[in-house]
Amino acid sequence: MTDDIKRNLDAEALAFHMQGRPGKISILPTKPLTTQRDLSLAYSPGVAAPCLRIEKNPDEAYDYTSRGNLVAVISNGTAVLGLGDLGALAGKPVMEGKAVLFKRFADVDAIDLEVDTRDPDAFVDCVKLLGPSFGGINLEDVKAPECFMIEQRLRELLDIPVFHDDQHGTAIISAAGLINALDITGKSLKDIKLVVNGAGAAAIACVELIKAMGVPHDNVVLCDSKGVIYKGREQSMNQWKSAHAAETKDRTLAEALRGADCFWGLSVADAVTPEMAKSMAKKPIIFAMANPNPEIRPEAARAACPDAIIATGRSDYPNQINNVLGFPYIFRGALDVRARTINDAMKLAAARALAELARQDVPDEVDAAYGKRLRYGPDYIIPVPFDPRLIVEIPTAVARAAVESGVARKPIGDEKAFRGSLRARLDPTADTLELIFTRLRNSPRRVVFAEGEEERMIRAALAFRDAGYGTPVLIAREEVVKESLLQLGLGDADGVEIHNARKSQHNARYTEYLFKRLQRKGVLLRDCQRMVNQQRNTFAACMVAHGDADALVTGLSRNFAVCWGDIQKAIDPRAGGSAFGISMCVMPERTIFVADTAINSAIDAARMAEIAVRAAGFAERMGHTPRVGIISYSTFGQMDDERARFMRETVKRLEASGAAFEYEGEMAPDVALNYDLMKRLYPFTRLTGPANVLIMPSLQTANIATKLLDKLAGKSATVIGPLLQGMQRPAQIVPMGATVSEIVTAAAFAAHEAIMVEEKSRAAGKVVKIA
Repeated sequence: MTDDIKRNLDAEALAFHMQGRPGKISILPTKPLTTQRDLSLAYSPGVAAPCLRIEKNPDEAYDYTSRGNLVAVISNGTAVLGLGDLGALAGKPVMEGKAVLFKRFADVDAIDLEVDTRDPDAFVDCVKLLGPSFGGINLEDVKAPECFMIEQRLRELLDIPVFHDDQHGTAIISAAGLINALDITGKSLKDIKLVVNGAGAAAIACVELIKAMGVPHDNVVLCDSKGVIYKGREQSMNQWKSAHAAETKDRTLAEALRGADCFWGLSVADAVTPEMAKSMAKKPIIFAMANPNPEIRPEAARAACPDAIIATGRSDYPNQINNVLGFPYIFRGALDVRARTINDAMKLAAARALAELARQDVPDEVDAAYGKRLRYGPDYIIPVPFDPRLIVEIPTAVARAAVESGVARKPIGDEKAFRGSLRARLDPTADTLELIFTRLRNSPRRVVFAEGEEERMIRAALAFRDAGYGTPVLIAREEVVKESLLQLGLGDADGVEIHNARKSQHNARYTEYLFKRLQRKGVLLRDCQRMVNQQRNTFAACMVAHGDADALVTGLSRNFAVCWGDIQKAIDPRAGGSAFGISMCVMPERTIFVADTAINSAIDAARMAEIAVRAAGFAERMGHTPRVGIISYSTFGQMDDERARFMRETVKRLEASGAAFEYEGEMAPDVALNYDLMKRLYPFTRLTGPANVLIMPSLQTANIATKLLDKLAGKSATVIGPLLQGMQRPAQIVPMGATVSEIVTAAAFAAHEAIMVEEKSRAAGKVVKIA
């Protein structure tokens, strides 16, 4: 990472943490608290009833409180990431981040607790006394060797899972990778020689788990900064290192690696040389997991050992050992059966489930995101982090192991229903968005940021570049951009193209193109010259229309109607259809798609039905099974005026077209979104759940509804859009008040659409000019 990129990332991260309500987490009630009766049930006097039930039977705390889905992320800040001992308070941003990951990946509520002590006894006493509040405890960033004794004592004292992810998370993911690497190379656990470099928390846990899997004690050689940990060594030893001292004559890492089948690095960069890798056995397994720079770079390891299977801790190489594949799902499975602990059986079950998942067919959307066919083999031994199957397979395996090993308070019951409940916990939108971003990193695009002299647009272009999504193109005067970068302290514009519309070598070509399109619409040649020279949106649209860039984003300095008019001068809707806008309303429990929120103010029922079909297709591409609600203030013929009849006619058009998705209407929104009410009052409904695609009766109602939701729902809802759909070439228009993050998201959608346009054209045998 260059100094400029690091500086930009730091600035964006600080702004991200400060914006709105500081930090990353908040607490939202799960019950209505509107009326006096609500409050009397939530607190005094009604709250006494569950208190008395729990007094008689403590296990009923899982039924009447949030304990069963609540994990504490607890740290004293003595080993914060790679930053060292920062202290409890300075570690809080990391712990909040961990809490967010629990929610994001497994719908586990988590709260961070920073314990301001370096005394293991005081730490244990504090956590022990807080234990009844939680269903599980995730220890985080506690340094070795104190972390070993802290976890061991807490496991003995508490009857809930206590899990130090820095130790066991890495061990479980590494074990999953090893299971498959051994399968591919034809080696067995009982015969391999494994060398582990590093003797900290993760390394000790890795050694313990791999021995529990069946690797003989003396077949594992543990090394630290002083060399091999052998029986009889006295220098820099402790009880945890001594427990894994091997009977060996090897004294250095280089000596230990001779003839070794497997190397696990949990140490420092460049600890292994190519010569050391060459000395290993045939088909070596090399997991170089130091971050950000591994013990040996994969390129060097591959050159030294062409037949090696290689994994790292980095996302830019195959086979990433990433803890996020483990801890959210392990806790999910443990919580759902109210486990008293997380034992070796549950850890091994997680490792085996991960290994098995890598051997299965990979969903097409995951393949598309990574730009290649992910198939079980040397470069795919571990699932990727955004595989949507993880939320089902790993918790189910962990829960089953908890039941079978006797540590579960609650049985799984009907496993099919259990798996279904896991699948329903996560809205697929977040996974799909991440797959879009991943796909861009694997197939980067050139995106025009039309208002290139606006500060937020410049920052968004840099963020787009730094994220690896492609090459941003700013339409701006170069001296203005450089001055802005200097004032913002954001370094130089390396990797960013700057085009001055007035001085561009393409002006004559773009002017001729515009004149051919507009000459019979009252526009003169000199008018087209002025548009190209002075209207950045028009210039940007011409770039995209000619294939000189893949997509564009604009909207900060002009209202939507003006931007839309500029873009239409150069780019048409796709043949056989009309453009429209769709907004995504992403909420904790669901995502709602609303159309048309941007373009069509006066349309007939046929076009409304067409928009419904295409909106359903968009929802499906975002990972949802579309259930389209045709929205009105009338429900199933209650009113018989022009607007209600218009929406009923839209439903008839869908019926006549043989639409292959679920749709229903006309319906009021309270019916469309409340499936219990819908089934009770209208049992004939065709929907199998609440509507998630709302086709509004007019542009005005759609636009107003989404803007109201965006402003009134606060942090409980995120509105993305309107996103333009149906153009021959991708373009997005952001609101004038859009943040840097919102601009980058819009640019990513535009770039991703460019990939899809290219793929469709290629499939149809057409040649598409892509910049």
